[in-house]
Amino acid sequence: MISKESIEEKLKDNNYKLTPQRKAIIEALFDCKGHFVTAEEIFIKTMGKYPQTNFSTVYRNLEILEEIDIIHKTSIKDGAAVYELICDDSHHHHIICSKCGKTEIIKFCPLEQMKISIEDKDFTLTGHKFELYGHCNKCKEKETS
Repeated sequence: MISKESIEEKLKDNNYKLTPQRKAIIEALFDCKGHFVTAEEIFIKTMGKYPQTNFSTVYRNLEILEEIDIIHKTSIKDGAAVYELICDDSHHHHIICSKCGKTEIIKFCPLEQMKISIEDKDFTLTGHKFELYGHCNKCKEKETS
């Protein structure tokens, strides 16, 4: 399970300092642990502690946190970016409702089945994302009502 201390260590290992704004952003992510959150929602939470923080600071820090594998970024309805704190080492993917943004975890990765096809492509894989989009039952029911 990820802790604030382990995040601080990971930041140091990657030559980043734990600035007051970065700490507030991490605390906002912990407040939303287990859920996707938008940059704007994180910005609002951060502003509560550091009113001088601007949106570009939040966005830059989210990019850094994604780069060093502390958060996962994905897109939901209307292509809006959302962020999720990586809480543990369990590898998973998501199924996302393209109408309301509801997101569920899928504990399956198709990469294992694709490795043979990838190996003969003279290509070194450095990462991947697998997301499925559709309509949740609640939104599907609204369509048919």
